[in-house]
Amino acid sequence: MTDASAAPADNTPAEDDVFEQKAVRLAKRERLIAARADAAGGAFPVAVPVTHRIPELRAQYGDLEPDTATGVIAGVAGRVVFSRNTGKLCFATLQAGDGSRIQAMISLANVGEESLQEWKELVDLGDHVFVEGEVISSRRGELSIMATSWQIAAKAILPLPNVYGELSEESRVRSRYLDLIVREQARTTVRARAAVNASLRATFAEHDYLEVETPMLQVQHGGASARPFVTHSNAFDTELYLRIAPELYLKRAVVGGLERVFEINRNFRNEGADSTHSPEFAMLESYQAYGDYNQMAALTQELVQNAAIAVAGSTTVTWADGTEYDLGGEWDRISMYDSLSAAAGRTFTPNDAVEDLIAFAEANEVEIPAQATHGKLIEELWEHFVKGDLVRPTFVMDFPVDTSPLVREHRSIAGVVEKWDLYIRGFELATGYSELVDPVIQRERFVEQAKLAARGDVEAMPVDEEFLRALEHGMPPSGGMGMGIDRLLMAITGLGIRETILFPLVK
Repeated sequence: MTDASAAPADNTPAEDDVFEQKAVRLAKRERLIAARADAAGGAFPVAVPVTHRIPELRAQYGDLEPDTATGVIAGVAGRVVFSRNTGKLCFATLQAGDGSRIQAMISLANVGEESLQEWKELVDLGDHVFVEGEVISSRRGELSIMATSWQIAAKAILPLPNVYGELSEESRVRSRYLDLIVREQARTTVRARAAVNASLRATFAEHDYLEVETPMLQVQHGGASARPFVTHSNAFDTELYLRIAPELYLKRAVVGGLERVFEINRNFRNEGADSTHSPEFAMLESYQAYGDYNQMAALTQELVQNAAIAVAGSTTVTWADGTEYDLGGEWDRISMYDSLSAAAGRTFTPNDAVEDLIAFAEANEVEIPAQATHGKLIEELWEHFVKGDLVRPTFVMDFPVDTSPLVREHRSIAGVVEKWDLYIRGFELATGYSELVDPVIQRERFVEQAKLAARGDVEAMPVDEEFLRALEHGMPPSGGMGMGIDRLLMAITGLGIRETILFPLVK
């Protein structure tokens, strides 16, 4: 007995049909429990005697000639994604978690009349089923198990979407477990993310970096310009912040003598959500004593290129829409001020007055940021005139001082800091600094940030006395970088951010 029902446009079963099928399946669950009262779990046994996994059998016997018997007895389990019941022989396709499949053949001759009838009456699409029997290839050449026994491993109470259809994007995001069952791309993306993280760790290991963990609950937010999430600790009776960046703690580690450190973990920013932003996201940050932003740029290029090779086998990746994108070679490095000047047709310098920049922005219909400063206006103008024309991976170098309170001033260009942003596919993927390690200047920068906060800038950083105290004990010259893991997946796969996160936050 199998499900046969029409599905709406997004391939999820209609609500009335779901209600009817659920009632039928619940009745089967009761029947299984009653029939197997002596077996633990009834419709949900505690274990089944699996001897082989479906991917293993496919790897070993996937090329059998049609109508071949191996003599190998295997016990396998998988989810039923196709079922066809005939008089004396039933067929089912069992799917493993990685999407690999094997056919189960339930015949009257091998299991007997009672067992065959139970299969027809009790097994539905979506059930997890265990079958034991000989590994063969069918007359059509399909790798199969000719079952001598079978057992339901877990009864599905709700029906699956059509595994050959398409879920809407909203359904994919809200019910990722269904997405993983029915869509190969969803499973591929999860594996790509795992490969990326493994590659990042391997590259860091080659450069003698140490992986560390820093707090996600912090008494004071900092390390980036962003609005934090606020919570309350009952144990300490105080407000705490979900971290917006691990930077200030990782720098404490460098002060303590951990000269090369990195962390891959979650950040939380109470801001907008769109195709490139998520309130909760995975972040990589790393710091290297006696390095600078040039060394961090070279390291970042290596990290990204190695990750691409781990996923795609090459630095030329193919996005979900079929577009090829080249991440190989040496990446371009351009100056923020010089590239803006060339694109806008006038010269911009760190000495430009705020009033002049506002007038130019208004004349070109560029949005004026709240709490406008020289740096914020320069960055808005750069995004308007330059960002959209970047095609290749590009490091945008040397930013205004007032938007970069944690960055060292440029060693040879007055009025800018040694900071870069890496742009790939038109979005910012990573940022890197020559770190500000002078505690006196850092305090002055924090004070300026506090003044912005007092004027209503919700993203400005507070004065962090504990961090300043750590700096006062001496931090070596250092380079640092931060990169979004979700965005790295976007660069490699061409997917939006909600597709690269396994379970994204949705309203």
